[in-house]
Amino acid sequence: MSTYVYGIADADHPTLPEGMEGIGSPALKVRTVKGGGLAALVSDAPENLRPKRRDLLAHQNVLAEAGGGGTILPMRFGSVAHDDDAVASALEERATHYRERLEALSDRVEYNVKAQHDEDAVLHTVMAQNADVRALTESNRGSGGGTHEDKLRLGELVVKAVQAREVQDAELVRATLEPHADAVSAAPESSGWITNLSFLVNRATSERLLGAIEELRQAHPHLVFRVNGPLPPYSFVEPGPAAPAAD
Repeated sequence: MSTYVYGIADADHPTLPEGMEGIGSPALKVRTVKGGGLAALVSDAPENLRPKRRDLLAHQNVLAEAGGGGTILPMRFGSVAHDDDAVASALEERATHYRERLEALSDRVEYNVKAQHDEDAVLHTVMAQNADVRALTESNRGSGGGTHEDKLRLGELVVKAVQAREVQDAELVRATLEPHADAVSAAPESSGWITNLSFLVNRATSERLLGAIEELRQAHPHLVFRVNGPLPPYSFVEPGPAAPAAD
């Protein structure tokens, strides 16, 4: 049976949760595979693995339990190796790399920050700040609504102004938050969000990042944020000893 990999730690990590329940139905037991002075948290890999809520939570719970005692390199959900021997070999071959990453990510956590526009608020902002939009709106209003062509032109101006504002605000969010992080990773684009970024921060000083987000909220009410964290630093770990499971 293939081996599912949750994360990698030092072999002497004090809270490796051997025996706890991991993914699968029924839940599969977590064990460790060691090599190169490192330990990988693993279990058997279920057939036809899919990102079901129960398994996603189980993956996170294993990492949370282990992370309570020190740094863990978290693998993303769906990381599967051929077998335990393949995991041990990868630990041996890449021991120097994994140790460097463990040191770099010590006491670090990840915050994922997404931002989008409140539609009504951003239209109000565009109207207030874009002279061309404001002038054509007033002209149309003064002529009883304007011609069909005038309305189309206004619509095009508004769309272009909002798109320009999306780019401007995405740059603003990154420029404002980046100084409060050790590293930034652009997350995959997702519909409806003008920016989707992951920030690596020291656990002890993460309030600085959260405070900067709140200041952005207050200063720019047309921006809506979704913040997820603290998380294991998934976005800042290079691919480990396993390839993603097939969809």
